[in-house]
Amino acid sequence: MRGLREWWRDLTDLVLPAECGGCGRGRTVLCPRCRTALSGAAPCRARPVPEPPGLPVVHAAARYADEVRAALLAHKERGVLALTAPLGVALAGAVRAGLREARWGPGDAGAVRARGPVLLVPVPSAPRAVRTRGHDPARRIALAAAGELRRTGTSARVLAVLRQRHAVADQSELGARQRLRNLAGALAVAPGGDRLLCGGGPVVLVDDLMTTGASLTEAARALRAARAGAKSAVYPSSAGEGREERKAGPRMAGPNEGGGVIREAICAAVVAASPDSFEINRN
Repeated sequence: MRGLREWWRDLTDLVLPAECGGCGRGRTVLCPRCRTALSGAAPCRARPVPEPPGLPVVHAAARYADEVRAALLAHKERGVLALTAPLGVALAGAVRAGLREARWGPGDAGAVRARGPVLLVPVPSAPRAVRTRGHDPARRIALAAAGELRRTGTSARVLAVLRQRHAVADQSELGARQRLRNLAGALAVAPGGDRLLCGGGPVVLVDDLMTTGASLTEAARALRAARAGAKSAVYPSSAGEGREERKAGPRMAGPNEGGGVIREAICAAVVAASPDSFEINRN
């Protein structure tokens, strides 16, 4: 009988998490308190300091601290895949906030449907990191977020078109400027991905975490270059585009941006951002 009890306990440990991914208590994926820390507040605009030039507008679901930090690390580094669903719900909330600010969200839902599904483009992990961890955390959470968006009425799909062009140094010990230099030119859109980007709806870069913003900045650069290349191939003369428009480049249309030259076609969303990134919202 004892052997049967031990076998049953081992089986339930495989099905149910042994502890909360945020605080370590109870037999649950996330306890109510940790779930509230992750998704209980409205997602906010996040801006790292210093803010890298070219960083798209970023919304984050939570601050990267305490229970949220523990949950993200458990998912990423320890492979606690039961956390994918709640992390995806949090990311979906940040995506919705970005779409609303860009005037693509529920207040303008018809525009989203007319353009096509929202395209979630995950920032890729380095191939060696994927091999070590056994999974790509950002892509896995993006798939969960797309499912949550569809469940709640927003057409969405994951478009994993970004690839690393060359190896980069480990970023953990690098400062903000060092990270920008380390990642400069490191990402590119896979062949054929430019057509998929131009043929769909709004593009939202997604990641699990933003600290300095270097990864999202480089990813946005690669997407903009691919979209510009695809459009110039189709419209080589850009007849409707004036010289000043080409010079100024895309800008986000939103309440704080004024009458931008053209609407920025890319925004970004993350599960969490460094606490300092939220200080901008106090002003």
